[in-house]
Amino acid sequence: MNNRLYGNLIFELSHSGRRGYTLPKNEFGNYSLPAGSTRAEDAPLPECDEMTVVRHYTNHSENNFGVNNGFYPLGSCTMKYNPVINEDIAAHTSFSGLHPLQPVETVQGALELYYGLQKSLASLAGLSEFTLNPFAGAHGELTGLMIIRAYHEKRGDAKRTKVIVPDSAHGTNPASAAVCGLDVLEVKSTDKGLVDVDDLKALLEKEGENVAAMMMTNPNTLGLFEQQIPEIEKMVHACGGLMYYDGANLNPMLGASRPGDMGFDVMHINLHKTFSTPHGGGGPGSGPVGVRKGLEEFLPAPRVIKEGVKFRVDCDSNCNSIGAFFGNFAVIMRAYTYILTLGKENIKMVGPLATLNANYIKEELKDVYELPIDGLCKHEFVFDGLKDKSTGITTMDVAKRLLDYGYHAPTIYFPLLFHEAMMIEPTENESKETIDGFISILRKIAEEAKNEPETVKSAPHNTPIGRVDDVLAAKHPIVTYAQLVADNQ
Repeated sequence: MNNRLYGNLIFELSHSGRRGYTLPKNEFGNYSLPAGSTRAEDAPLPECDEMTVVRHYTNHSENNFGVNNGFYPLGSCTMKYNPVINEDIAAHTSFSGLHPLQPVETVQGALELYYGLQKSLASLAGLSEFTLNPFAGAHGELTGLMIIRAYHEKRGDAKRTKVIVPDSAHGTNPASAAVCGLDVLEVKSTDKGLVDVDDLKALLEKEGENVAAMMMTNPNTLGLFEQQIPEIEKMVHACGGLMYYDGANLNPMLGASRPGDMGFDVMHINLHKTFSTPHGGGGPGSGPVGVRKGLEEFLPAPRVIKEGVKFRVDCDSNCNSIGAFFGNFAVIMRAYTYILTLGKENIKMVGPLATLNANYIKEELKDVYELPIDGLCKHEFVFDGLKDKSTGITTMDVAKRLLDYGYHAPTIYFPLLFHEAMMIEPTENESKETIDGFISILRKIAEEAKNEPETVKSAPHNTPIGRVDDVLAAKHPIVTYAQLVADNQ
């Protein structure tokens, strides 16, 4: 392959005077623009012929990696295959041409879709009602905390301004609490990776009357199901706080358990993780929020209400609005298509299969990779680097070497509980053959770490860009061509 077309920037392929297009003859006359609206000089755009442009961007597009390309075991993110039918429905002209300000009578089908997903999520979560307005998981967290705060304030209990967050929770939990104006109280984990109930008890004895809620990621970021939830929820409820369920890791729970049945009052769901939407690069996303019976009035507006055989939009809420219109409609359509395609029977297989795949990988590799917490995991698990520490090979080295073999690296250095954390999540979609291939490569890298450590330390070797200086890239990013030219002069 011609490296000039493959590896260079489009600006480096530019030649003065070259054109890839011809505009039609101007038939409208000449019109001057206001002086303040014109450039002092022409924009510095690349000048290339059409074939160069097409080849350049086509070749670069092959550098993108997703679940359609290969195995994507990114822990904590549930990067699973998204059936094409979901994309077809989301792009269907019956939906894509709609506008949120159309009269309600003309969008009954879209409103029925919203209503159907609200009810489906409520059934899957064991809760009373859902809003589909939030645009992301963290946005859902913020919305859920706003609901909790509004609930306490309506009761005249405004002193409850503290939220308990386990040290094994998602990092967005304390951030969302801070944005909501709440203070965070951290509760420690035991050496088994679960919430330390004794530490929680001491915390509640000291701060109980000030606690608005406890946020729990379940399964937690170690992929472990919190086994003392009944005791925890009784303790928090007894002091007047509410229980918040971070549903970002809901994938292994489908068909196995429901947060509402465990005593949780409020939760959010990442539709772009559990319910099949392309995920990554900042979007698209959706973070519906559900509440138990008695908290429906605090859900943000608008919500879709069914009256007889018709649907209407309810804009009355104590929590007001948290986003424009009705949320991310295309993501909502994909999620509802996914649920209807699987049906009640097959959606129950999602959680058990995700759990089976994760435990299979863990058990097959724990003799060569350090498993800090043994036992049954759910959808994901965490290794603490290679078992043989004498090689000097880090988790970063293993992740880079995986790229040479055509696999996306798993999440690394998260959670922060382990120094060389490597979090692996296979999802329920992958076949045994794919998983066996991944296992064999990780075993091969473990052997290379012993016999060819420099090969691993200098990886990747087969990618367009080799090992980069991560610290320099973070502290001094080159984001424009002009900056690149200036740095090379």
